[in-house]
Amino acid sequence: MSTQDLTDAEFDELDHLLEQTPGGLDPMDVAMLDGFLAGLLVQPRLIPLDEALPFIFDSENRPLPAEHDPAWLAKLRGLIERRLAQLRRDLVDVGAFDPIVLQLDEEALANEEEPALKALPAYSRALLPFAGGFATALGAFPNDLASFVEDEAHEAIARILRHLPPENDEERAINAEIDAALPLKSVDEAVEDLVLAVGELDALTEPYRYKVDVRKHEAPKVGRNDPCPCGSGKKFKSCHGAT
Repeated sequence: MSTQDLTDAEFDELDHLLEQTPGGLDPMDVAMLDGFLAGLLVQPRLIPLDEALPFIFDSENRPLPAEHDPAWLAKLRGLIERRLAQLRRDLVDVGAFDPIVLQLDEEALANEEEPALKALPAYSRALLPFAGGFATALGAFPNDLASFVEDEAHEAIARILRHLPPENDEERAINAEIDAALPLKSVDEAVEDLVLAVGELDALTEPYRYKVDVRKHEAPKVGRNDPCPCGSGKKFKSCHGAT
């Protein structure tokens, strides 16, 4: 795997390849993909890309059609793997990364007709695809990060998801609490806080993600009249089994 991040041209190619997903599926765009990959990386367990790909290809997790083009899939997967590797390196080396952020002009903001989106601050509109991808990762693996019980993890998650339209009174209350404690004034401030939140989650879950379970293996029991395992040639009862 290449150790270089994607170029601007390759990000455009990745977005185009995602749009070419066959079978009438509903794939992510490149900005949403970035949030989804970040959501994978901060899970308390290492999630194989094969386990995550169906969520990238379709919002309903429908499989690719059997007649998909292998060359298309190989190219797309290679670009995703490189971006995933770069995000991991950035989080490990500096605890931060450069997310893909929508560039919204004043006309686009003014012409928004969806009430839930129109109510969002401009900075949240810019980060909405990333936050949506991150939320998809939470929903895709509900027994992992979403069940992580540390208070710091819940706060960091809320700081990312506040860029999505709230769906109920509980979410509105959480967003209001976060906005009061950590107010934002611009896209730059919002990006900085989002990146910090992802980095904090990564640091919190890292010990669980790379935890190695030590298994104890019991040695088989040796009878008193069996040869001693030390290799002396004596019976166990006359050697290391002597009482």
